[in-house]
Amino acid sequence: MLLEEVISQLKTLAHLEAVENMYRIESPTDHVLGVSLAGLRKFAKKIDKNHNLAQQLWNAGFYETRVLAAFIDEPDKVTERQMDRWIRESESSELCDVCCGNLFDKTPWAYQKAVEWTGKSEELIKRSGFMLMAELAVHDKKTQDEEFIGLLEIIKREASEERSLVKKAIGLALRQIGKRNANLNTHAVETSTLLSASEFKPARIIGQEALRELTDAGRKHGLKIDLYFSHPQWYDADFR
Repeated sequence: MLLEEVISQLKTLAHLEAVENMYRIESPTDHVLGVSLAGLRKFAKKIDKNHNLAQQLWNAGFYETRVLAAFIDEPDKVTERQMDRWIRESESSELCDVCCGNLFDKTPWAYQKAVEWTGKSEELIKRSGFMLMAELAVHDKKTQDEEFIGLLEIIKREASEERSLVKKAIGLALRQIGKRNANLNTHAVETSTLLSASEFKPARIIGQEALRELTDAGRKHGLKIDLYFSHPQWYDADFR
């Protein structure tokens, strides 16, 4: 499918409610066609994975074409430079999160970028580092616990962050690591306990919220995770 065909078909799927929803969640609407995330997921299934088309879709500049780019790109062809560029050019936390949870977490650079981005000062880049941690905790079934224990140290270091978008991502990363398995649950509970006694209010909130989730016996042994419920603005019953 050619770029022009994709954009033409997206326009036929557009509706006003999708644009209004973006206003509600404070996403930029200057370059929006008006297709819901659920609609984009369905549409992406009609397109084969294609790295070159993904680059064209991203460069087209529409919110929807950039979401599609994350859905159809080929992780093994993604470079560090591309990851940095896409996160830097994303205008909303939602687009950053889509990139992290549908593409970047499957690349060879995922852990490296998670660590690197959490050390940045820019709000969306820093948030993306922690979102990438959360997505890796859910989707990467092979990495050993030691890698995630190291990520918990970064969470401790950054937990005094006061910006809401970053703070929420830190909390999500902590909780998802703690829900990965029983061993990591123990380490995440220890981290949460330490943070809940911090002198910094954001760290206390992150720790207390995580403790409520991670000490629940059902979660410690069930460990079933669904990131849709961490992003209610993305949730669509048709996509469960």
